[in-house]
Amino acid sequence: MAEEAKAKGNAAFSAGDYAGAVRHFTDAISLAPSNHVLYSNRSAALASLHNYADALADAKKTVELKPDWSKGYSRLGAAHLGLNQIQDAIAAYKKGLEIDPNNEALKSGLADAQAAASRSRSPPPPNPFGDAFSGPEMWAKLTADPTTRMYLQQPDFVKMMQEIQKNPNNLNIYLKDQRVMQALGVLLNVKFRAPNAGEDMEVPEAEAPPPQPERKPEPTKEEMVSEPEPEPMEVSEGEKEAKERKAQAVKEKELGNAAYKKKDFETAIAHYTKAMELDDEDISYLTNRAAVYLEMGKYEECIEDCDKAVERGRELRSDFKMISRALTRKGTTLVKIAKCSKDYDLAIETFQKALTEHRNPDTLKKLNDAERAKKELEQQEYFDPKLADEEREKGNEYFKQQKYPEAVKHYTESLRRNPKDPKAYSNRAACYTKLGALPEGLKDAEKCIELDPTFSKGYTRKGAIQFFMKEYDKALETYQEGLKHDPQNQELLDGVRRCVEQLNKASRGDISPEELKERQAKAMQDPEIQNILSDPVMRQVLVDFQENPKAAQEHMKNPMVMNKIQKLVNAGIVQIR
Repeated sequence: MAEEAKAKGNAAFSAGDYAGAVRHFTDAISLAPSNHVLYSNRSAALASLHNYADALADAKKTVELKPDWSKGYSRLGAAHLGLNQIQDAIAAYKKGLEIDPNNEALKSGLADAQAAASRSRSPPPPNPFGDAFSGPEMWAKLTADPTTRMYLQQPDFVKMMQEIQKNPNNLNIYLKDQRVMQALGVLLNVKFRAPNAGEDMEVPEAEAPPPQPERKPEPTKEEMVSEPEPEPMEVSEGEKEAKERKAQAVKEKELGNAAYKKKDFETAIAHYTKAMELDDEDISYLTNRAAVYLEMGKYEECIEDCDKAVERGRELRSDFKMISRALTRKGTTLVKIAKCSKDYDLAIETFQKALTEHRNPDTLKKLNDAERAKKELEQQEYFDPKLADEEREKGNEYFKQQKYPEAVKHYTESLRRNPKDPKAYSNRAACYTKLGALPEGLKDAEKCIELDPTFSKGYTRKGAIQFFMKEYDKALETYQEGLKHDPQNQELLDGVRRCVEQLNKASRGDISPEELKERQAKAMQDPEIQNILSDPVMRQVLVDFQENPKAAQEHMKNPMVMNKIQKLVNAGIVQIR
């Protein structure tokens, strides 16, 4: 499990076992290759082993996976500095500070890098001890000596040597420490008495020496830069065997992937099963086998593997993305076997759980598709034209009794049973008109016409509502459209007559000022009227009608202009005297 390997790596790093830390972080990365923290930690451990090239590669991977994480740039800067790439280090620290301006580790790293750049441009101060404390040669000599090599695993000793290297005058401060005396003897080729083992000290976190004379920073716990090479650690037989089994499991998985691509499903299952036997701490083997079962149509086996993956993943605290993948695969399978709307409930619930683990766009799309499919299936299951007709007849009875709310209720139920019945929409529009709910009635009348453009009742309903709303010009258009389908319909003819009467009254000015004002206010809310009045050409036409009769005569020859003028007249905006 990735978290367990990561914890072992952190423990090894804290104990100064940097090679072991690298090994554990590598194991963790093989289990969770998209976890940016693991690359960051391995970069620190590699830097502690002076392996700055690999540390730089891991730092770059960290930034690639998580470009908005400031610590990644701290690792990047430390690795560049270890390779004496000072300008690159400065750029990395500055980039990190753009993300987290208050990060003290980045500020300190930038200051160290800038100081190193400054020192590279000016000669270093004279060192009274010559080159004894200069550059990596000092650390090489201390590592070569058996006694001082042991001290290099003690962070407080390393920090003292860093201080002396930064300023040799600090030697006077630390000479009372026997380890410093011993180190000085090694560097000057003078024999001093070695300190007792009891003088060694343990501290919780290792600090790193700088690798180059240009960089002599005081490292922090946050950065964990380079550290002298520790003694090699022995690996137990059990650990060695476990690592070999994990490696073999990965090979089996790769063979399974290759077989899956070739549609050789039985072989793929065999390889994934073998991988699971070798390593039961990687749930990807289960989710991959589930994918094969899904392709084969073995839905029960697929769901079983997905459930096992989720359960085992939570026991191991696996990557949340892996658990989300298992849940998404289960949801996909449940959708495939759904036979009725209720069967979609479990699939929808599973997709929702997957999204709580990891909000993946593919999973979100599958959830939306499942919800839409459930709704459509519910409508199909509820569809019953016979029951719809019965409900419409009940609505008709209540309408005759002038119980309009009850009638609306039954018409609505009728439409649920048969949403494509234009008569039910027409009847409900009539109810809404009686109740004064004109916008709702207009909407139903328009739906009625949409479903059956030849149904005259739809036009009479719509025209009547528009007439009540005093939109006489629109009502006239509706009635005239209905007459195209039913020229002898008396309701439509009467509607046309009423609208023409109202429009003529308005054009002659035979309406009260209050009614005129009301009609004009309503007309000004009509987008079509607004477009006409905002048209510069039409504005000039209206001016010509008032001031230039000759130009007005020319305008009247244009059908489009006259149509717009008529609309303004009908709306009460323009009056003809």
